[in-house]
Amino acid sequence: MSTSTTRTVGIAGLGLMGSASAQRLALAGFELRGYDVDPARCAQFANTGEPARAAVQSLADLAVQCDAIVLAVFDTEQVEQALFGPTGIVQAAKAPAQSAARSAAQSAKVAVEAAARAAGRMPTIVCISTCDPDRIAAVAQRCAAQGVPFVESPISGTSATLAKGEAVGLVAGRDQDLALAAPVLDALCARRYAMGAPGNAARAKLAVNLVLGLNRAALAEGLQFAGQLGLDPQEFLSVLTGSAAYSRVMEVKGPAMAQRRFDPPQSRVDQSLKDFRLILEQGQSRSQRLPFAEVYVRMLEDCVAHGEAQFDNAAIIEAIARLRG
Repeated sequence: MSTSTTRTVGIAGLGLMGSASAQRLALAGFELRGYDVDPARCAQFANTGEPARAAVQSLADLAVQCDAIVLAVFDTEQVEQALFGPTGIVQAAKAPAQSAARSAAQSAKVAVEAAARAAGRMPTIVCISTCDPDRIAAVAQRCAAQGVPFVESPISGTSATLAKGEAVGLVAGRDQDLALAAPVLDALCARRYAMGAPGNAARAKLAVNLVLGLNRAALAEGLQFAGQLGLDPQEFLSVLTGSAAYSRVMEVKGPAMAQRRFDPPQSRVDQSLKDFRLILEQGQSRSQRLPFAEVYVRMLEDCVAHGEAQFDNAAIIEAIARLRG
């Protein structure tokens, strides 16, 4: 598929990643339709002054108006509901085909042709949510069985890096579905890694997030330790970035940690906790203990308990600061 046939892209979920996706897609010249269960997010999406974007009232509206739909919802359950719920995308997309077949019932041949034409309007689904690998593989199989093109493409990077075009896509799906989704994928992430069958992209994303989250925790502990030693955290951050300990997380999260500035977020505490619980579940299912991940989950839970769930996940430094002997 080319941009000549993919003209309108829907976004289901207008939070951090959905909004960043909208910025990338708008720059690529797509018309946009957005939906979120939060009316305030819909209003914010629509009130940008851009004539090529509009909020819609339901997932069904996305299904019938869009050539492709980016799923940017919170978790696997929301992906499943958005696609297969009674008011979800698949049911709404199938309705025109069913209607066409009924109206052409006078001839079996005509009915099949009419249904095929309507079925050709099935939007291509690009799921950027971080999901349970086994469940998202089942979602892909279910979509394939119903004639819905589906690509799994979780994003490695924050909403800010996605908006700048610096995020990395981890993609999985059938070759024909990847070809259909290519214009959307190109707009979101110029740099992508093909992971093979659906489910593998989620597995890779969880493994990446494990290393990334522990990098954040190590940075937070180092900055807190330096501060307790009497060093200025912001000045010490400059030392860290020039040292053998350097990692890119220092540039992305270091200033927020050093300044204790966690709002507005680029990626939230509750999202990180959701991902790390998935990581632990995947480890347990393979009889693999992940001791550092277990500690990190406890720290994230401490942040949530202290009302920091909606903060940027750089707030992990606050959980460390609260650990006083």
